[in-house]
Amino acid sequence: MTELAAVLPDDPLRDEIEQFARTHRLAERTRALDARPEFPWNEFRAMGKAGWLGLTMPPEHGGRGLPLRRAGVLLQEFGFQTGTAFAKLSLQPEFSSILAAHGSDAQRLRLALPLARGETLVGNQITEPKAGSDLSLLTTKVEHRGGRLFLTGTKSQVAFAADAQTAIVYARSDRAGATGVSAYAVPQDVPGIERRIIGDLGECWMRRGTVKYASVELSPDQLIGEEGRGLEYLKVELTHERALLGAIYLGVARASWEETVREAGNRIVFDGPLSDQEAVAFPLVEDGTRLAAAWLYCERVLDRLDRGERADDAAAMSKWFATDVALTTIDHAIQFHGGRGYSKELPHEQRWRDVRSGMLAHGTSEIMHRVAARRRWPKGRRSPGRRP
Repeated sequence: MTELAAVLPDDPLRDEIEQFARTHRLAERTRALDARPEFPWNEFRAMGKAGWLGLTMPPEHGGRGLPLRRAGVLLQEFGFQTGTAFAKLSLQPEFSSILAAHGSDAQRLRLALPLARGETLVGNQITEPKAGSDLSLLTTKVEHRGGRLFLTGTKSQVAFAADAQTAIVYARSDRAGATGVSAYAVPQDVPGIERRIIGDLGECWMRRGTVKYASVELSPDQLIGEEGRGLEYLKVELTHERALLGAIYLGVARASWEETVREAGNRIVFDGPLSDQEAVAFPLVEDGTRLAAAWLYCERVLDRLDRGERADDAAAMSKWFATDVALTTIDHAIQFHGGRGYSKELPHEQRWRDVRSGMLAHGTSEIMHRVAARRRWPKGRRSPGRRP
């Protein structure tokens, strides 16, 4: 048993995920989506029918209602079996959890439930060309004119820009004060919306791009929750997402690590297995140890969140740590498979490109450090103790 597999809790749903992934050939489908990017509607619908979408969402909103810690175990298994694509699709309702947590009954019925069933795709639109990590710079706005609402602005780096049927758009409201940001559920097939795909290094199936809004008319019932509280809602959602994403990346890296361990034991060089070479064996045993350690840290963070503790700093660092460990592990897999590892013949290069998004999406690695640092040293406050 491998180091990471040894510390993962037993869960009967892990076996079900393995069977589901094999039945639907999800690992092969992940490779195909890289070569020919498109949204995998058939698999998405199958996941919804089987109950693999929205693991932590309440049953009344279409999910399984699992605690975060258990969801992390299952998402790690999805990453191991399939790569990032279907693991992240499993998490998609959590990416839109603001609907279940703060949406109206009509919004839950129209969007949250169909999303969990795989019947509709809801995306998120936060980042702008001049507002990435610093959300105080958001300029997309909703204006009230003569009793009507109009959305204007540009969102960039938008996942599912080509395929989302509805988007949760974060925009400034002229009635929410200078800093107030609200969230709106916006259909993507209405007049005044222009969508453009940009193309990415990895996770090409997401078809990220830019979405422009030119005075798109909204109705009051498209507001999610209270006006001006969008970023407050988003902060809670992001904290959960970050720890769960870390679990996915560790599962993907575990697949490359196990395959490389087997390769090192079977490939003969200099009259012995490649594993006899310390330059190969030592990094691999270190990678196995780090994978296990990173998972244990993620698991502890998820357990704290399940208990209702504040853990935004720890969640941020669990995402950074897991991504860093995963990328190093997959990079070693590429290296120790030689030229084949660098080629598209094997899945390692795609896994590296897909996991590399983890250093940028849902908060860059640098912002993860900032979140943790601000918790330890609140801005404008001295640390307790004697002055120097």
